[in-house]
Amino acid sequence: MDLYEKHNIYQSDLQYIFKNLDQTEIEKLKDSTILITGCAGFLGYYFMSFLSDYSAQLGIKKIIGIDNFKLGKPKWIKDLKKLNPKIGLYMFDITEFSLFDTNKIKDVDFIIHMASIASPTFYRKYPLETLDANVIGLRALLDFYKDKNIKGFLFFSSSEVYGDPFPDYIPTSEEYRGNVAMIGPRACYDEAKRFGETLCYLYAEKFGMPISIVRPFNNYGPGMRLNDKRVPADFAKAIIENKKLIMHSDGKPTRTFCYVTDAITGYLKALLYEPFDYFNIGIDTPEISIKELAQIYKDAGSENFGFNQSIEFKESEEKSYLTHNPLRRCPDISKARKLLNYSPSISIVEGVNRFLSFLKEEGEIH
Repeated sequence: MDLYEKHNIYQSDLQYIFKNLDQTEIEKLKDSTILITGCAGFLGYYFMSFLSDYSAQLGIKKIIGIDNFKLGKPKWIKDLKKLNPKIGLYMFDITEFSLFDTNKIKDVDFIIHMASIASPTFYRKYPLETLDANVIGLRALLDFYKDKNIKGFLFFSSSEVYGDPFPDYIPTSEEYRGNVAMIGPRACYDEAKRFGETLCYLYAEKFGMPISIVRPFNNYGPGMRLNDKRVPADFAKAIIENKKLIMHSDGKPTRTFCYVTDAITGYLKALLYEPFDYFNIGIDTPEISIKELAQIYKDAGSENFGFNQSIEFKESEEKSYLTHNPLRRCPDISKARKLLNYSPSISIVEGVNRFLSFLKEEGEIH
């Protein structure tokens, strides 16, 4: 299905993002060129779609997307480029920045750096590539833009910088220093994000760069590949295929789950916030178990697809699947509420229903 045929969920989701930006934020985007690295991923779908669909209302001049398409080049991004001449798209590995024709990106106002594999299954498969995107790629971008008159630079860190927080630090604030394993199957991602944050801090201090850091907490929704291997995608895939909902843990680990539109709204607000700072972006309630999440999917699947399969536990074939897996993940978002006027409102029940309704309307994103 082509993008111009998109139906209710897609359109209302993008409208939701637009309505949650205030007039000052919208004004900051006027006449701007925006660079997005890692544009073809899950979050890239709604970032690119929103900025493209609302480019006229926002007054955006150009949207430049860079991706190495290591996990595939989706059809939706090619469709977007055909529909909107403001979009420039380049197949490129950000870790080989010196080989890139930088004239294509020198006159950029805002940079969103999210080029990194984020699914544990895939970053365990590509650990060095994951590390390099968050360290070498980031350093190259910071060096390139440090003496240019940019308006904002957004680095995608992760809630994984906190590791497995001690109970006294949940909900977890931005000032918690983390309980992170430097050695292990998740370290390539966790430690790369931590070091990336240090780089951002140093460049903001030394060169006065307008950098913001965001730490996403368990985003899900339209744009997720069903073979993503993260729990929200695994459950959605099972619903679509009418197969059993399989948990690869005992179902007791808890998370809060933030629907993609609330997340994108928070990221845009952070991008447009000028002093250097760092923010948890997610939703703070409810914190639910994976078993409870499975039941929410089962109920929504029954309503949307007539799903009638059971919920079961099965040990993952990936031997390190649960190694260093946090027991709890719940953000304190009071800082983002205060400084960004960030106010996520889509509950997990509503979000899962929207996700499955989207899949029913559109099919899987390719």
